[in-house]
Amino acid sequence: MTKLLLSVHVLAAILAIGPIAVAASLFPRLVRTAAPGEGTPSFLHRICRAYTAVGVAVPAFGVATGARLGVLTDAWLITSIVLTVIAAGVLGLAILPGQRRLLAVEAPDPAAAVRLAAVTGVFNLLWAVVVVLMIVRPGSTTGA
Repeated sequence: MTKLLLSVHVLAAILAIGPIAVAASLFPRLVRTAAPGEGTPSFLHRICRAYTAVGVAVPAFGVATGARLGVLTDAWLITSIVLTVIAAGVLGLAILPGQRRLLAVEAPDPAAAVRLAAVTGVFNLLWAVVVVLMIVRPGSTTGA
């Protein structure tokens, strides 16, 4: 059962967080350069919104896997959970609303798009740290 939970956790992370990271990263540049009426920025925003809902499976299966492995109190996992919560907050409180604001105006403010790109970079960096923690697992006897 542990292997199944871990497999679903990893697959959910790849299939849910990956598209958000890519779409959110492309959005700021494309919203500035898109021709009026072009739907690409709107499509990228829909990808981010839809995959955010699917992305809830990542921490859900991660906690279930951690419980089965008996590592819920390990520092590396607690740190990963905290970083995941921060990343979710950045996505839900900054990236998605920032995309909505930029889509709502006729001519998006370039400075707002640059700020959104920076926030998206922070989101992606948080996930990169979580991935490294999941692979290395500091203090683990099986960590690299």
